[in-house]
Amino acid sequence: MIINKLYFKSILFNGFITKHSRNLFNNFQRPQTLGLVHYKDLSFLSSPLLSRNNLLHNISSRTYSSATKKTYAVNVSKPVKRTEPVELTQGKFKTYTPRTPGLRWLKRPVNDHLWKGKPIRKLTEPKRKKSGRNHHGCITVRHQGGGHKRRIRIIDFYRWDPEPHEVIRIEYDPNRSAHLALLQNTVDKKYSYIIAPYNLQPGSIIRSFRNSSESKILNGGNSQDSEITKVIAIEKGNCMPLKLIPVGTTINCISLKPDGPAILCRSAGVSAQLIRTGEKGYAQVKLKSGEVRLIHVDCCATIGTISNPDHQHATLGKAGRSRWLGIRPTVRGVAMNSVDHPHGGGRGKSKGNKDPVSPWGVLAKGGKTRRKPNKWVVKPRQRR
Repeated sequence: MIINKLYFKSILFNGFITKHSRNLFNNFQRPQTLGLVHYKDLSFLSSPLLSRNNLLHNISSRTYSSATKKTYAVNVSKPVKRTEPVELTQGKFKTYTPRTPGLRWLKRPVNDHLWKGKPIRKLTEPKRKKSGRNHHGCITVRHQGGGHKRRIRIIDFYRWDPEPHEVIRIEYDPNRSAHLALLQNTVDKKYSYIIAPYNLQPGSIIRSFRNSSESKILNGGNSQDSEITKVIAIEKGNCMPLKLIPVGTTINCISLKPDGPAILCRSAGVSAQLIRTGEKGYAQVKLKSGEVRLIHVDCCATIGTISNPDHQHATLGKAGRSRWLGIRPTVRGVAMNSVDHPHGGGRGKSKGNKDPVSPWGVLAKGGKTRRKPNKWVVKPRQRR
C-alpha cells in the first residue's frame, strides 16, 4: 500500500514524527518486496518522544517504504477508550458521576460489610400495605402508599434466651434505618435477629443476662448476694438490667417495663447514657435529645451504640427515590384550600402570619403539646 502526502502531513502536524521519518518521506519509493517486520523491531521508533507520547496507539495500520527499499507493516490495535469511574468514594460516603440530575446530589454511606443475599425466610413475614386506611376503608393517615415490596424482619426485642449467641452476619433492614445482626444459638443452633450495635463483628459471642435463672449461676449458687456485685462482661451486644450496668456506660434498646420489649433508642446512630443506677428503685438515663428520664432498674438495655451512624447524612438526590421508600412529601400551606388546612386558601401567597400548625390546628414546630407534665422526666429536652 502506498502512502500519500496527506498522511505524512497529518503526522507532521501532530508532532509524532522524527527527523528520520522525514527522510523516509523525501526518499519515497514504491515498495518492491513485502517484508513484514514487527513494530518493536523498528529502530527509528525507539526515540524517547515517541515512546512517551504513545505514538503507536495513534497510528492506524499502514505500510510504508524506507530508503533501503524494505517494506514494514505496522499493525496496531486501537487504544481502549478510558471512561471516568462511575462510582467515587469520598470518605465514608459514596457519590456518583452526575450522568442524570437524580445522581448529582445522591450521597449514600458506604456499607460494604452488609450481607449481599436474602434474609432467612422463617424470620420474616409479609408486609401488608393499607395506604393509611382503617377497617372501614377510610383514610386515617394521609400521604401513605407506594414504596417497594418488603418483608418484615422478626426481631428479638426481649432477649430472654441466656445461652451464648454467635454473630453470623450483619444484614440490611428495609423497614428501619439501623442494621440487623443475625445470631445463632450455640446450644440449639436456632437463629434470631437483633438490632446490631455499631462495629459489631461477625464471629463475636454475645449473651443476655435478662433471665432470672442466671442469678444463681452468676452468684455461684448463692442467691443472697447483692445483685449489684455481680461480675458481668460489659461488651457491645450484651443485654442486661440497668442495675448491673456501670454508671456512664453507653446503652441502647432500652425497655420501659421490667418484662417488656426494647422501646427507646432503636434508630440508627442513637444511644443513651446511664447517669445513675442502684440495686432498687429507678435509674436515670440521659437520652440523645438531652432529656433525662427515670427508668426502673430491672428494665434491660443493650451495651453500645446503634449501627449505621451515617444514615442521617445521606441524601436521596431526587423526590422519586423517596417514593420508592414509601415516603410522600407533606403538602401544607397555600397549596391547599381553606377547608383542608388552616393555612390554605387566599388570593395571594401569604398564609396570614400564622404559626405552623397541622390540619387540625395543633402546633407543628416546637410547640408544647403535653397538657400534663410527664412524671418520669427529670430534665426535659432543650426546645427551640
